[in-house]
Formats: sequence, structure tokens, C-alpha cells
Amino acid sequence: MQKLKFFVDTHDHKRSTFPQNLTKDQLAAFLRTFEEACQAESVVMLRAHVSLKDGLAYCFTMAPDEAAVRRAHERAGLPFDTITEVTTVTPGDLYFEARPSE
Repeated sequence: MQKLKFFVDTHDHKRSTFPQNLTKDQLAAFLRTFEEACQAESVVMLRAHVSLKDGLAYCFTMAPDEAAVRRAHERAGLPFDTITEVTTVTPGDLYFEARPSE
């Protein structure tokens, strides 16, 4: 199995990368299209954080590389502002990483 990395991509209606006045039904329909595009590019969509009111979205995916995430967006016809490789961190991760070995 290919090793996957985590990515966050951003969308903002002020930059024309998120549709303004999108409804929940339209979002649900689009997410189905985006999931199909992700599957075709070996991208796993984990979740999206969306504010329909403010026209913002932050998508969290796993993929082999940034190019795969970019291709999934292009395939679905979804522009983006940024795609950033990230590492997941929880308070527990930080706590245990900072403690010296006993």
C-alpha cells in the first residue's frame, strides 16, 4: 500500500474558490462529485469544515502527494486557494512528545 500524507486545502468565496450562497443540498451533491474525483486520484477525503454563511471551506484529505489533491480538485471543477501538507497533532501527542523518556 502506498504511504499517504495529510493535506488541508482552503476555499473562500471572496477569492471565487467557493460558491456564494451554496445550499446544504448543493453542498451534499457536490461532495459526492468530489469524492468520486478523489477516488480516481487515490485521494481519501476525511472531512470538510464548511461555513455556508461565510462561504468558506477547509478540506482535510490523505493523498500520496499534493499533485493528487490538485488533480482531484481539477477533476471535480473545484478551484482552491491553497493546498498544504500537514501533520496531525492532538494535545496528547504534544504532551507525550515533550515528556522525557522514563
